[in-house]
Amino acid sequence: MLAGKRILIVIGGGIAAYKVLEVIRRLKERGAEVRVILTRSGKEFVTPMTVGALSGEKVFSDLFDPTEEQDIGHIVLSRDTDLILVAPATANLIARMANGIADELATASLLAAAAPIIVCPAMNQRMWAHPATQRNAAQLAADGVRFIGPAEGRMAERNEAGVGRLSEPMDIVAGVEAFFAEATQPKPLAGRHVLVTSGPTIEPIDPVRFITNRSSGKQGHAIAAAAARAGARVTLISGPVSVPNPRGVDVVHVETAREMLDAVFAALPADAAVMAAAVSDWRPAEVAGEKIKKAAGAPPPLSFLENPDILATLGHDNRRPKLVVGFAAETTDVESNAARKLVSKGADYIIANDVSAASGVFGGDSNSVYVLSSAGVEAWPTLAKEEVADRLIGLIAKRLG
Repeated sequence: MLAGKRILIVIGGGIAAYKVLEVIRRLKERGAEVRVILTRSGKEFVTPMTVGALSGEKVFSDLFDPTEEQDIGHIVLSRDTDLILVAPATANLIARMANGIADELATASLLAAAAPIIVCPAMNQRMWAHPATQRNAAQLAADGVRFIGPAEGRMAERNEAGVGRLSEPMDIVAGVEAFFAEATQPKPLAGRHVLVTSGPTIEPIDPVRFITNRSSGKQGHAIAAAAARAGARVTLISGPVSVPNPRGVDVVHVETAREMLDAVFAALPADAAVMAAAVSDWRPAEVAGEKIKKAAGAPPPLSFLENPDILATLGHDNRRPKLVVGFAAETTDVESNAARKLVSKGADYIIANDVSAASGVFGGDSNSVYVLSSAGVEAWPTLAKEEVADRLIGLIAKRLG
């Protein structure tokens, strides 16, 4: 998989830099051509001589090296490569990358990069959890940068533990191999537009309170990511969730069912639509402008209106995509309830699952689904939600031809 691949490694200034020496050795064993840029602070932890001995190449570090910059070395280094791996990526290095700061050879090369970038964070858990670092990491992810880690465990500091450790060398190598494996996978949905809804909707009662459901958005976001990997242009319409936006996907954030309905029709036309969101069936008839105060006696009365049925509206509209997939979250009579929805919603497929508390589906990492269509019912085994997503996208690709 890695034979002949040109990988540029940027070694940041963290105590975990010594682990990257093993990454270099393992990548070389697999046939990769490895070149290294040492940041100024990286040279405080590993030496150019050691890195050069392992990589078999000259080690670069000086932006103003007259012999290298005659050929604009920071441009050549970042362009003449198949992948750039930043490890360890300290909080400082991530911040400079996110803000486009090019104050040394490493950051100038990253800013000029045409190749894909994988970042391997390594820092104290408090630094990783800090809102500034999270903002910077989110910005890099939005820019298309991939992440391996950070891992959880003990820190270099005494009695410190948490999320922030550099991933183990073989985990990093596996991540690099997965990147190149994905790049060679077929793209059966290339040229297609796939619309996905995900997460819950929320319906306000007053400025403080609202009604919603327990959907985490993990399944819908996994479907959007799988469609993107299959080559589709993906529009993901998401209610409020804590899971990150999938890479390479256009995301529209909404809150209420009516906002989601508007966003769905604004995203048309599409070749396929996967309605995985758990949409609130009702909303308060009136939304109080101020917080409803607690008073002695009975709670204030609430009346409700029915929300638009997004799946049925799309399924019966003349602008409907060629393929419409709905989800049925049930707690009893899963198959029979889903079968009725298949007809009433105008869907081509209904993906039904048991979301009762005992199932652990809401908020969990696995799912057990029934796939209903006019051809009948197929029960899938319990799978990770990512595997469910890959199977479903494979089904959609086959159906679209």
